[in-house]
Amino acid sequence: MKKGQIGEGTVTKTDFPNKGIIYTQEGEKIIIKNGIPGQKIRFSVNKKRKGKCEGRLLEVLEKSPLELDEAACTHFGSCGGCTYQNLAYSQQLALKEEQIRDLLLPAVQGADLQWFEGIKPSPVQSAYRNKMEFSFGDEYKDGPLALGLHKRGSFYDIVTVSGCKIAGSDYNRILQASLAYFSEKNVSYFKKNSHEGYLRHLLVRKAAKTGEILIVLVTTGQSCGAQPEPELLEGFRDMLLHLDLSGTIAGILHTRNDSVADAVKNEGTQILYGQDYFYEELLGMRFKITAFSFFQTNSLGAEVLYETVREFIGSLENGKDSIVYDLYSGTGTIAQMMAPAAGKVIGVEIIDEAVQAARENAKLNGLSNCEFISGDVQKVLEAGAIGERPDFIILDPPREGVHPKALRRILDFGVERIVYVSCKPTSLVRDLEVMQESGYRVERGCCVDMFPGVYHVETVVLIQRKDT
Repeated sequence: MKKGQIGEGTVTKTDFPNKGIIYTQEGEKIIIKNGIPGQKIRFSVNKKRKGKCEGRLLEVLEKSPLELDEAACTHFGSCGGCTYQNLAYSQQLALKEEQIRDLLLPAVQGADLQWFEGIKPSPVQSAYRNKMEFSFGDEYKDGPLALGLHKRGSFYDIVTVSGCKIAGSDYNRILQASLAYFSEKNVSYFKKNSHEGYLRHLLVRKAAKTGEILIVLVTTGQSCGAQPEPELLEGFRDMLLHLDLSGTIAGILHTRNDSVADAVKNEGTQILYGQDYFYEELLGMRFKITAFSFFQTNSLGAEVLYETVREFIGSLENGKDSIVYDLYSGTGTIAQMMAPAAGKVIGVEIIDEAVQAARENAKLNGLSNCEFISGDVQKVLEAGAIGERPDFIILDPPREGVHPKALRRILDFGVERIVYVSCKPTSLVRDLEVMQESGYRVERGCCVDMFPGVYHVETVVLIQRKDT
């Protein structure tokens, strides 16, 4: 096939990350994003290089036998947020497990995948998210104000997701009320081309256990229209406080962001009501979360993930004398889960705000054996900034995985066990190859589904030194 050519075919399987595979009658392999096994689709070839074809899904001609008669969410197909709302949850789990198993099998030396323990489901499959970032815009050029998520395949268009299934009812009420308020006030949104306009994002966070809600309106510093900004923001605050919500609003914030990038950035925040943080609880511990700090977006799923990490590490030899490194520690949740069984847990994280939150949370939970260091993992290890050598190491790196130089430093410690938590299994596969070449073997592994309705999945692997 040639670039620009239109074709039809049936998706035979789906590789991670959600890449449907089609074979033409001539045996040519075509990769189509968002294809479901068994679908007959029409596609266009948009890239061909070195014999590899990639195409774009144009139309589903025949549904897959795996698909539901109706997608669980009314926004599915137009909204780019979810990919698997057209599948029963059992089918979602099976598809994710197959993708990760097929990815890991070739990467693990001498493996028959008996070590791979499948996928653990999320305790909740809908309304599970504790954080939503909504964007202001329009659904089509020069259309009315919209507030929601990006349309599938579009950088500009926004779908008002007032019935979003992965967010709870409070999120949808806040979204609808905010959209109605700013539409009535005739307030402009920030346009990506001209860089003009006021409204940018609405960030909503809600704790699953405490029910506390934090709401952040992100705008530019430009004019908000005819009404003075203080009056506009005061009205916004009062409107939110009068909503009938199941949770309790802990804080309402206004954040400025004049950067060109389409991302939620904090260039100055004022508190309109309450406080600039809220509390969540995980496995009996309490965590203070600020507006922009990282925290797993599925609180109940995070409990499954962290219990899996503790299980994989197992009982710590020498218990209270053991030193555990939690590298890429974020706000220190994993470190604090391990603290009661260890002599000391040392976390390293490059984002200073997350480090400060980790220290506060350790104090909040009465943990005196946690230390958190601010800095790049590679540089901290190269500088020998940590006095104590580790007995065990936990890795929870960003999507790109562990930097090769940092990985070499980590392996030089020669610890008995390493637990690797990965949000991008292709990066995990690359790092596993290096670890196995350095005297380690894969002992156990599984997936934890933190993202029902979406193709993403967390993968947890226990790596053991071969001579133990």
